[in-house]
Amino acid sequence: MTKEYDLVVLGGGTGGYTAAIRASQLGLNVAIVENDKLGGTCLHRGCIPSKALLKSAEKYRELQEAADFGVEAASITFDFDKAQNRKGSVVQSLFTGVQGLMKKNNIDVFEGFGRILGPSIFSPMPGTISIDHGEEEENTMIVPKYVLIATGSRPRELPNMACDGEFILHTDQALDIETLPDRLTIIGGGVIGIEWASMMADFGVDVTVLEFQDEILPTEDKEVIKEVKKQLTKRGVAFLTNANVMPETKQIENNQISIQYEKDGETKELTSDFILTSIGREANIGDIGLANTKAEVENGFLVTNEVCQTKEKHIYAIGDCIGGMQLAHVASKEGETAVEHMANASPQPWEERQVPSCIYSYPEIAHIGLTEEEAKREGFELQIGKMNFQANGKAFVEGDTSGFVKVITDKQTSDILGVHIVGPRATELISEAGLAAFLDANAWEIGETIHAHPTLSETIKEAALAVQQLNIHG
Repeated sequence: MTKEYDLVVLGGGTGGYTAAIRASQLGLNVAIVENDKLGGTCLHRGCIPSKALLKSAEKYRELQEAADFGVEAASITFDFDKAQNRKGSVVQSLFTGVQGLMKKNNIDVFEGFGRILGPSIFSPMPGTISIDHGEEEENTMIVPKYVLIATGSRPRELPNMACDGEFILHTDQALDIETLPDRLTIIGGGVIGIEWASMMADFGVDVTVLEFQDEILPTEDKEVIKEVKKQLTKRGVAFLTNANVMPETKQIENNQISIQYEKDGETKELTSDFILTSIGREANIGDIGLANTKAEVENGFLVTNEVCQTKEKHIYAIGDCIGGMQLAHVASKEGETAVEHMANASPQPWEERQVPSCIYSYPEIAHIGLTEEEAKREGFELQIGKMNFQANGKAFVEGDTSGFVKVITDKQTSDILGVHIVGPRATELISEAGLAAFLDANAWEIGETIHAHPTLSETIKEAALAVQQLNIHG
């Protein structure tokens, strides 16, 4: 017997379960179909486990520097097994919490692989979901009014260089390594590659980052990139940009892997314990029945409009499977937008320039809006305020005065075009800039807001005041 729902969500990751909860709040009868575990990539193979390991790396680094604070330790050691166990405990606790949220909001969860069927005896429109539970159990059929595709993404692999989980790893696999390598090669200097480079450097691993483009972190401001490279290089990370990796040259010998790359017209070789590939992600949309719908795919991602509708108007899609910024908090917002549109609840308009982007390396990096280079390309006449953490009392107390806050404004309108932070607690501080963007505040209004002293957030106030050269410090 088939069961009918107002909404069926394909995929129970951050975007999917957030959308399901919002839909339930709006009075919709909701089901989630999940082939793995609720929480998806973010909870089990991405944001949470990687940040748990980064926290272990931070603690280890800080203990090694504790003597500067008067804390003397006779012997500091690092137990990677315990770090991995803590990571697993964190993930399990949050997983239990998500399961509880499904019960609290009366959301049915079906375990299995969901496929969208075309028009049939169940429904005159495409959208009936057939759930494959495996060979030993018959498929379940559920009929929704609306479908939300939230199937996420998976790590992209280099051609001729399949990730074997032993010598060539993608980031999902790397999270489960049992021992730390002595030497690590990371292919890809984007967000995830830099987080792993920072983490492994703190663990004492010899790290080399190979990047095909002429610079790492292509979405960041050039001044931020310069600061990050300076600090990571100081901690032992080697960067090789404009490096063209040749996958066909890989060789495994004596439990190590070597790979050749071309740079500046020369061919060179790197040998390490394993290679971590971090070259982007591709959508999980194969075999979910898209051919039975009018939904369109472009460059490997589903095409949607501003409210996340596909060309099949009762089928929506969100998160990594539609491309864009591919951030968990973006997927959540897209999910809320989609279900509010389904329920005629007038979703609040938003745009990518209001979305904070964070990198949890050391130093931390966060930004919102345009880089200086992007703003110039768009034709803005700029006024820029910048404040170093070296002029901040709390940064001195914390023992970390590296980095800065940079506020970019339109000289004609005083509108904030971008805020960039590199330094202590950048990923927390960026929320003030996010609120300012949402409220359309200008730099003067941030500068006039009273900030507690001593706090790191005073650096944002001073950078905002510096736009008009009214900053007190620095």
